[in-house]
Amino acid sequence: MKITDIRFGLLKVPLKTPFKTALRTVEAVEDIVVELHTDTGHIGYGEAPATAVITGDTHGSILEAIRKFIAPRVIGQDVANLNRITQLIQGALEKNTSAKAAVEIAVYDLFGQLYGVPLYRMLGGGDPVITTDITISVDYIDKMVADSISAVDRGFESLKIKVGKDIGVDIERVKAIYAAVEGRALLRLDANQGWTAKQAVYAITMLEEAGVHLELVEQPVKAQDLEGMRYVTSRVHTPIMADESVFGPTEVIDLIRMRAADIINIKLMKTGGLSNAIRIADIAALYGVECMIGCMLESSISVAAAVHLAVAKSHAITKVDLDGPSLCAYNPVDGGVLFNESEISITDAPGLGIRSIQGMEPIAA
Repeated sequence: MKITDIRFGLLKVPLKTPFKTALRTVEAVEDIVVELHTDTGHIGYGEAPATAVITGDTHGSILEAIRKFIAPRVIGQDVANLNRITQLIQGALEKNTSAKAAVEIAVYDLFGQLYGVPLYRMLGGGDPVITTDITISVDYIDKMVADSISAVDRGFESLKIKVGKDIGVDIERVKAIYAAVEGRALLRLDANQGWTAKQAVYAITMLEEAGVHLELVEQPVKAQDLEGMRYVTSRVHTPIMADESVFGPTEVIDLIRMRAADIINIKLMKTGGLSNAIRIADIAALYGVECMIGCMLESSISVAAAVHLAVAKSHAITKVDLDGPSLCAYNPVDGGVLFNESEISITDAPGLGIRSIQGMEPIAA
């Protein structure tokens, strides 16, 4: 099975409600879809969102990186040579992690199809059912409480609360949500780099002293402020998770050695795809550090790949934040991974199991 062509599409899926963080507000998933075509007729699917404020990738840069740098390297390659292809992708250019991820996901999809089994089995196997949390966007306190109660009523047992805009209001937001769902759901806070190190210690300590039990706090300080991360981690009881501070394996090693965080958040759009995500999970496991698997605002194409990884690396990936498809108004993918509120399950279909994608607009090569 050889790769013969790369084609592109634009996928737009409205969200059920606007997605609000300390960094941005988004009303729809709007992602680049990559199709890898082969001489056997098989098609591998990948996807990448434009997340300029996090990865630096835009739709234009994703397309340009793939067309001019990645595609010439992978076209003509035999899918069976997986390690060689991933090395070619990762070495095609610096950064551009989302573009690399989109192509890598499609390659791994084809790799599973080549051998006729679901991708997670090629990665090591596991229980093909996991549960995810759901994101509660930054908003007025009453709205966030109502959204939290609604999510719990729908079966979600973990809530990811977006904070980081106003520290005083943030504390009151969390207290109100905790009071409304205590005993029914775990709370995870995501500050999205919205606090200083001292603000983070103050806010988390205030919540701890108020009796609010948090499962974790994600990326409380700026991505590049590893000293700030270490400052917070060493001064609070609540586990601290690194997200934007960690993209690749070498950064994970540095962060672990610094003791700058308790948990690592793996996202395929940061790691450049599955190959580096696998390395991160293995490194974290060696050090006894837990991982979460997360996603950007992605549809069930690329999130499916993250699900397969989470199942295969469940010894290291103990927490799941793959609610992108649940936030969408509908699922545009026919086949693939099944998303049913908090429960995510993998079928026996080869690769990612995707048969077709509805409503995708072709982009000229």
